[in-house]
Amino acid sequence: MTYVLIALTALLVLDAVRMRGRASGLHVLAPSDEPSSADHRVIAAPGVTVDPVTVRAASAWARAEQLAIVDLIPRDLPAIRAMSLVQLVDPKHYRGDKLGPGRTAGHALLVSADVAKRAELVEPTDDVDLVRLAIRLKHFGRADVAIAPEEHARPIGLQHRFDILKALLGPSTAMALFVLPVMWIVIGLGIWLHPLVGLIALGAWQLQPLIALAGTRLRSRDLLVVTLLRVPIELAILVRTLAGRRTPPAAIARRAEYEQLLAGGTAPFLEPRRETCPLCESTELSVHLRNSDLLQHKPGRFTIERCGGCGHLFQNPRLSLAGLDFYYKDFYDGLGEAGMEFIFGYGAEPYHARARMMRDVVTPARWLDVGAGHGHFCVAALDELPATRFDGLDFSESIDEAQRRGWVGHGYRGMFPDLAPSFAGGYDAVSMSHYLEHTLDPRKELAAAHIALAPGGCLMIEVPDPDFIFGRLLGRFWLPWFQPQHQHLISVGNLEKLLREHGFEPITWHRGAAHQKVDFFFAAWLVLDRLAPPPRLPWRWRGRIAGAWRLFAWTVGAPLILGGIVVDNLIGPFFQRAKVSNTYRVIARRVAQNETASPTVPPP
Repeated sequence: MTYVLIALTALLVLDAVRMRGRASGLHVLAPSDEPSSADHRVIAAPGVTVDPVTVRAASAWARAEQLAIVDLIPRDLPAIRAMSLVQLVDPKHYRGDKLGPGRTAGHALLVSADVAKRAELVEPTDDVDLVRLAIRLKHFGRADVAIAPEEHARPIGLQHRFDILKALLGPSTAMALFVLPVMWIVIGLGIWLHPLVGLIALGAWQLQPLIALAGTRLRSRDLLVVTLLRVPIELAILVRTLAGRRTPPAAIARRAEYEQLLAGGTAPFLEPRRETCPLCESTELSVHLRNSDLLQHKPGRFTIERCGGCGHLFQNPRLSLAGLDFYYKDFYDGLGEAGMEFIFGYGAEPYHARARMMRDVVTPARWLDVGAGHGHFCVAALDELPATRFDGLDFSESIDEAQRRGWVGHGYRGMFPDLAPSFAGGYDAVSMSHYLEHTLDPRKELAAAHIALAPGGCLMIEVPDPDFIFGRLLGRFWLPWFQPQHQHLISVGNLEKLLREHGFEPITWHRGAAHQKVDFFFAAWLVLDRLAPPPRLPWRWRGRIAGAWRLFAWTVGAPLILGGIVVDNLIGPFFQRAKVSNTYRVIARRVAQNETASPTVPPP
């Protein structure tokens, strides 16, 4: 316990120093005599009137720095809110992080007319609306935060704090709330077992506000009070947060819709079971895995079967068109959009790695990303290939949002095999990243890619590797099984055969280089989410007891999540240097009609 307390004390001090560095790095708006630009619009929280002096200063700074969005931070922001802000905002990187979500002090925003138009901006009606707006707007243009010296913070009620945290932190909200009581328990046990070391740890936590904010560019008027009375203040905030309003109105509105969709049960969501393998037509089929929807917790049972002839793994029976609509509904858009946005925007490195892999083979002028979603890959890949035009294709409304953001040059909405003839031969590169496994018929998708590509053009595919050892070790809780969305789990050998069948010659493979360090983290997450799922889902509504059980289970299980992260990061580098991994990529060249593909070379 002594070593745990020493480590905790060090972490608390380092975290306070980190927050201090960020608070000291915040820009302070300088006064300006220039009139504010007619191109700028102020969006304020309800009850806030922004001083004209601040508007002129923010407008001048936005013009000078070529910013489209500026979040205005009152200089006297209360200490707890100020610490929360600098936990989330790093002034050195915020502006350049194109994928990261917007952050706000909850006071006001300066927005350009162009961004307001493309985002179809609507004035916020409450504090939660303002936070959600700030998160979304950052993806529409260059954004930054700045201290407005003439602005004074207004009190914000705690009744909506849970919803605000949910908007800001997405899927990690529960963990963020559970960290504080877990830390209090550890410190309490430490004081009981090792009083001196325990009190030092408590002192480090108690003094965090003073270390983080005193003497910085923020001037929190309640700094000393929070430092002296942090325990009761933080406890009151936590209780009010957990007791506050937490039911999204959208979920309530969807309950009747889902009741109607489920009136006939789940049978219409599956096609009849097929008797042969979709790749080799073998009848040697056996059950590999049975699973439920561990991600959305929608009703239904799903079976992955293995072909004894070619080893192919596929969902059998597969989803019907009605099933595709039902199980994708509110996952990538609608109720699930904010959570998926958080996940896809977590980091740009995987997107850069894919772009670099293609750049090492060819520098395309036009690239089509199939299954582009909101366009995260396209906008991130521009860092590696600034002269390339990236277009995107998706069957959901997310591609419309990608085009509004300017993250894709052109957004196609529909099914790839249906749309490919309309731009036949128009692309030098086509990518399918974590897309092919979702499709009902991979052969049709590869045929569509052959149509879309010009002769000599390159196709890049990234998919999970179903032969990876953790698929067997973690069983149904291995994320890439991803039922019911993953229809086909294609091995390296089977994908190579499919590519050659459809006129592609594999050029280069990434195995370890494509490994993602998420296996044990997501397994722990799925286990806890299975034991204590969200109680407020329109297709699975539960009462307050279920909510209390979820709070307890995730509090007790938080170390399991942290342990998963540690294990993934410890073993991840081994797989990234090896020739086995949970994910692999391939680049294949479209062979011209008068060419003959090279003899088959086993992938590494």
